[in-house]
Amino acid sequence: MRVLRDAWDYLLAGSSWTGDGGMLELLGQQLLLTVTALLLALLVGLPVALGLGHLGRGGFLAVNISNVGRAVPTFALLAVLVTLGWPGTDAFGPYGRAGIATLLALTLFALPPIITNGYVAVREVPADVQEAAQGMGMTGAQRFWRVELPLAMPLVASGVRLALVQVWATATIAALVAGPGLGRVITDGFYRSQYGQGIAGAVVVAVVALLLELVAAGAQRLAARERRDPLATVTTGHHPTG
Repeated sequence: MRVLRDAWDYLLAGSSWTGDGGMLELLGQQLLLTVTALLLALLVGLPVALGLGHLGRGGFLAVNISNVGRAVPTFALLAVLVTLGWPGTDAFGPYGRAGIATLLALTLFALPPIITNGYVAVREVPADVQEAAQGMGMTGAQRFWRVELPLAMPLVASGVRLALVQVWATATIAALVAGPGLGRVITDGFYRSQYGQGIAGAVVVAVVALLLELVAAGAQRLAARERRDPLATVTTGHHPTG
């Protein structure tokens, strides 16, 4: 119980949040790491997944290769990257020490749910809707942008949602190579036997993960509502405008 009281006291202390190395600063650093890694994973993985889903070939290989990332511990990958000549442990702007290595490890960690959900989402567009779009004279590109992509968005959003929360929680490993983020609060606390501090840092990470999950869930519900429009447009025989 004393450890929990220490954690509560640490969370209530203004000095824990402000100043150089305060939790507000570290929280911002971890958000930057998370968002950057997620954007990189989207830029790399989503076009591949959606393109293969539209073409209907090569997806099985891509999905299985991306899923290998699930079996490789992110910390082990980070440990390997920092021992190499590049990216090594060099500082990288606001991403701190071993910034490139941390971003690469987190980006690779984010790829599996993005690639898997993106590919499956396009492949699961109903065949009757595809046939209706073809019957209306749509080209392959038109079918993708006006039919497949809108219908695939809820499942794509689900993959992004999963990747976002996973990357946020995993970004604490940056502290293990003296990088930025809330992991510093956790590792410093346990290293110095200040367990209340370590638990306080873990609580903040968990609370922010819950908030990110709620925001992403709202975006996913919005995507699900938008899904009805292209389906109704195609099946009622009206060519989409725009």
